[in-house]
Amino acid sequence: MGVHIKLNSAGSEFIESIWALILSLGPYNLYCKIQSFSLLNPDISDFVDQVPPLIMTGHYFLKAVVLAGCAFAGVNYPVIPKDLTTPFQQRLAVYGPNAVSVGWNTYEQLSQPCVQYGLSADNLDTKACSSSSTTYSTSRTWSNVAILTGLTPATTYYYKIVSTNSTVDHFLSPRTPGDKTAFNMDVVIDLGVYGKDGFTTSSKKKDTIPVIEPELNHTTIGRLAETVNDYELVIHPGDFAYADDWYLKFSNILSGKEAYESILEQFYDQLAPIAGRKLYMASPGNHEADCSEIPYLNNLCPKGQNNFTDFMHRFENTMPQSFASSSSSTTAQALARKARSLSNPPFWYSFEYGMAHIVMINTETDFPNAPDGKDGSAKLNGGPFGAPHQQIEFLKADLASVDRTVTPWVIVAGHRPWYSTGSSSGCDSCQEAFEGLFYQYGVDLGVFGHVHNSQRFLPVVNGTADPNGMKDPKAPMYIVAGGAGNVEGLSAVGTKPAYTEFAYADDLSYSTLKFLDAQKLQVEFIRSSTGEVLDSSTLYKKHATQFVQQ
Repeated sequence: MGVHIKLNSAGSEFIESIWALILSLGPYNLYCKIQSFSLLNPDISDFVDQVPPLIMTGHYFLKAVVLAGCAFAGVNYPVIPKDLTTPFQQRLAVYGPNAVSVGWNTYEQLSQPCVQYGLSADNLDTKACSSSSTTYSTSRTWSNVAILTGLTPATTYYYKIVSTNSTVDHFLSPRTPGDKTAFNMDVVIDLGVYGKDGFTTSSKKKDTIPVIEPELNHTTIGRLAETVNDYELVIHPGDFAYADDWYLKFSNILSGKEAYESILEQFYDQLAPIAGRKLYMASPGNHEADCSEIPYLNNLCPKGQNNFTDFMHRFENTMPQSFASSSSSTTAQALARKARSLSNPPFWYSFEYGMAHIVMINTETDFPNAPDGKDGSAKLNGGPFGAPHQQIEFLKADLASVDRTVTPWVIVAGHRPWYSTGSSSGCDSCQEAFEGLFYQYGVDLGVFGHVHNSQRFLPVVNGTADPNGMKDPKAPMYIVAGGAGNVEGLSAVGTKPAYTEFAYADDLSYSTLKFLDAQKLQVEFIRSSTGEVLDSSTLYKKHATQFVQQ
């Protein structure tokens, strides 16, 4: 979720002026460093003359902002290592039926990013390299990638990113599409940085971490680390880090551009123990869009901090194109080829893992009236990232290609839900664009976040619960798993629709999907601080039809 403000013309001009101040940071930050202040008689007139005329509105107010900001200023950047090839922010992803991508960041550009890998830690006998080492104007780091191919399915591999300062880690390679072995997949959404720039305060709706450099305990990341052998992969459809909320911490007020990048670096370092060990699949949320969610102000964001720039650099070369079909049907094969040509990772794509076909969609841009798109309700003017209707045509072809004898379970994950508790949390334009396709092609489970709590609904279509309930329904089941924890805190449950089965906002939580067999999918919600199972349900589907059209 995020900040939502309605402004009249005068209010917009005032906020724009203040925002220009915050984003015109260099002179103020320099002044804080070189000038001694007298709090009783500050004289910043000469200095303020350097500031663009736009931000001179409220001169004495700006004095107060500068003084208070100087008292608390300081960006919490991670320390740059002496060896600039040292890998940070490691992340793995399914890249193909027998392939895994390894992504990481460094503090210098690499001419040839490479990874050594093999079946034992002391025999890394295969090497994968690429020429992909990219950055953007406001980033201190470069995003690197290498693709590990020829992997034996469901096998432990060891890998080492090539650097004079790296260590060996390991992962489980993807299961072959059609493998009916049971497995677990965790769902984490709306997960933000913790520590100084994130959630550290003790209150009813925020995490309780001591205000020190926090350890990985009593958090969602900590629980994922503690249970790392209990799940095989993670899907994270949107809202990483919450860097666009940098201004919620007053110490960042004079260093907005740097604070945004600092939060990204901190967060992906914190996530690396999970994402560098487990296959971690990403798609966008609203907090990836710009340096701020405040409407109309995205044009003031520095180049590099708008239109999903960091998200693209970080994930576009690690997320997969949709897979070729494993079906014997030539029609399914042709549809899968079409879907592959229309897929656009990391914004929309699909992949197969064992008995599951998983689709990651973009609920932010690239469909009619998309909330973060041009003239969308969020006023962020993001995208487009594909041709008109490309995402919708991709989803049609992709879902139509699914052979239920190969991958009986179809899961679609996106960020904004259209079913949610509360009075104003649903995305109507998302529902209009996607719900009909979900029902037509028999999607089993829709996974969403955006609302900062945990929710589970009966199978439902057009606001009406399926009469079969959890026993072979035609309508999709829906969950919201947005309670992982971030600086904005948790969202109250609010009003519950009649088809609500579970809603929880008392503590941080996430979801686990347990693919038991071709007919049974168990959905659990886990309390992050204790590991307690808050809610458990089992969806039964016969999956008797090879290609579903309803």
